[in-house]
Amino acid sequence: MPRLFPHFLVIILIPSLAIAWSGKVVKVADGDTITVLHDGRRERIRLYGIDAPEMGQSYGRKAKDALAGMVAGKTVEIKRKDTDRYGRTVGIVMVDSRNVNADMVRAGYAWVYPKYCKERGCRDWFALERTAREARSGMWADPHIVPPWEWRKAQRK
Repeated sequence: MPRLFPHFLVIILIPSLAIAWSGKVVKVADGDTITVLHDGRRERIRLYGIDAPEMGQSYGRKAKDALAGMVAGKTVEIKRKDTDRYGRTVGIVMVDSRNVNADMVRAGYAWVYPKYCKERGCRDWFALERTAREARSGMWADPHIVPPWEWRKAQRK
């Protein structure tokens, strides 16, 4: 029986190791997409559960700058959740033990994306969004800010 215990640990640990990994941020595309150098290759990361203003939209550049201020050139940990339809890894980005996804919402530069934010932690993010709105932080200083999913839909028409 004691010989089985170490094998049991390996089985438990291997799946969790495959989900989280780290790398250096080499590019910030916008307020919710970065490129990370990982295992000698670049990997695009879409921040899970949030949606920041698009670059052609009001506050798009400021959202990108806010994200760059948090992660550019830094080593981040990626907690992989999924792969999106564009082939990007979707994940939670951690830097210095801080959840960057939540910090973008807290700073007022991203919405919680209700269509895709389904985990328990998303409830806390909605509270962060409400607090940022009430304080008029970041994009919430603009009373006419349009959610990016609505902006993208209007651009397609």
